[in-house]
Amino acid sequence: LEQKKYSLSDQLYRAVGSVSANLAEGYSRSTGRDRALFYQYALGSARESRDWYFKARFILGEETVEQRFQVLTEIIRLLVTMIPQ
Repeated sequence: LEQKKYSLSDQLYRAVGSVSANLAEGYSRSTGRDRALFYQYALGSARESRDWYFKARFILGEETVEQRFQVLTEIIRLLVTMIPQ
């Protein structure tokens, strides 16, 4: 069980960290196409993070997961509007 908790927390940490890292890298890009590419990566990582939070709901608790879901859902909504079609 401890190994599962570590693995789960490691995946969650990587996915959530990837959201902010890709946003930062995309923001620093000079062309819209490059920026959009990194925002798409951030979007994928945000969706992945939501999935990992769902998997961790029994460890973290429903209230914590619900709050994080709301934040990630808002990030996803913003990214969808920021990425040009």
